[in-house]
Amino acid sequence: MNNDALLLGAHISTAGGVPASPGRAKAVGATAMQIFTKMANQWRERECEPEECAAFREGIAETEVRAISAHDSYLINLASPKDDLRARSLESFIAELRRCNALGLHYLVSHPGNYMDDRESGIARNADAISAGLAAAPGDTLLLLETTAGSGTALGATFEELSTIIERIDPGVRSRVGVCMDTCHVYAAGYDIVRDYEGVMQRFSDTLDISRLHMMHLNDSKFGLGTHKDRHALIAEGELGEIPFRHVMNDPRLARVAKVIETPKGNDAETTDRMMLERLRSYIE
Repeated sequence: MNNDALLLGAHISTAGGVPASPGRAKAVGATAMQIFTKMANQWRERECEPEECAAFREGIAETEVRAISAHDSYLINLASPKDDLRARSLESFIAELRRCNALGLHYLVSHPGNYMDDRESGIARNADAISAGLAAAPGDTLLLLETTAGSGTALGATFEELSTIIERIDPGVRSRVGVCMDTCHVYAAGYDIVRDYEGVMQRFSDTLDISRLHMMHLNDSKFGLGTHKDRHALIAEGELGEIPFRHVMNDPRLARVAKVIETPKGNDAETTDRMMLERLRSYIE
């Protein structure tokens, strides 16, 4: 894989405001990045003011970052059977899309919801809410549904389920929907990317089409295959080891796919992130 074209980075802190994040991305040598545009564990919404958007764009222009995503709030559950929670989630989802568009972000990563009652009904509610949200917030930001570990009633742990959700989304906005694959999550969900990387990628391509894969979260896992436990570990220091990451970094099908780490930060986020990114780059043959 061509190092010059590599889109690789980390989830970057926005402490002090969103415009502070490009400098942190530059400090770790990132060419891709992910941020939160608001507090991820609070419902309180906000708008991005023109001055904030301009400062962020100016900061990005001074970096090598070419792929930018946000991750939406962890409170959002578009599959909820509770009307009030689903309505509040949709409101937050639309606000997130609007912030992404205002900031000029390429992607919004979102977890499929928790169905809580009946899986098929949850899939329908999730897809219908996504359709409504995308219609209410037009723009260029692509929504990327993230693969999940499959704990509890979470949707999106199988490629087939993600495909079902996407196919139910209104055709008028479906072109704005793709996938983010998380290496920890797929392993926890039962996809053995350690011993059968090629088989897993072929199954993804057959089920979803590789063209829908726009981003990967590169995380090792603290727990084993099929445990459905979402606990990230440092690259090559968990249950996955270095083998699947070597595959990812050298897979020509993934050359255009942005790759972002969400690994533990330790006591020094900049030093730890830079070390993880250098480790991943060292796998390129």
